[in-house]
Amino acid sequence: MDNKLSLIDLTKLTEGERIEMKKLGILSENDLVNEYSYPAVHRDRPPIEKFSVHAPQVINEAYDYQKPSSFTRALRLELGGYKILLISGTASVNEEGKTEHPGDFKAQTWRTYRNITNLLKAEGMTWHDVVRTTNYLRDIERDYAEFNKIRTSFFRWMNLDPLPASTGIQARLCWETLLVEIETYAICKIN
Repeated sequence: MDNKLSLIDLTKLTEGERIEMKKLGILSENDLVNEYSYPAVHRDRPPIEKFSVHAPQVINEAYDYQKPSSFTRALRLELGGYKILLISGTASVNEEGKTEHPGDFKAQTWRTYRNITNLLKAEGMTWHDVVRTTNYLRDIERDYAEFNKIRTSFFRWMNLDPLPASTGIQARLCWETLLVEIETYAICKIN
């Protein structure tokens, strides 16, 4: 059996982990890994089709990090004649999976916009299709004014009107070297 839990040391589980993994059906009462037994597709209703979106010329796939990360850079949904693009939190990461411009908040913000622009472009979309952004800054008190100058300038340069809905949050990002991360949602009609 393929060990899908190879990233987890089963000999070092806490009692709480053991309890929850048993209740999820992952572990048997003897602490052995059970085979996944649920159908991949619902029999009573089909799942929404999901399509992974890639922009390898500017940003790597999250699973390609040295320590794999289990998320998709962007996911496309098609619902009732509309294409919806859900872009995961995106930062100043290059095609090799490394931080671009460590310590340079402004350059990281511009690189983040470039990465998102290319993910949108991969689906034939632009920032004019963006309806919402969630902006995570490592130090919002220190960096928000600069972030807002760059964001406002970028959106003005593109003649965005109306502007996307937006939230700004101070957050500890996944890597110490990252200073800004942006999550993006875009919608357009399917041609």
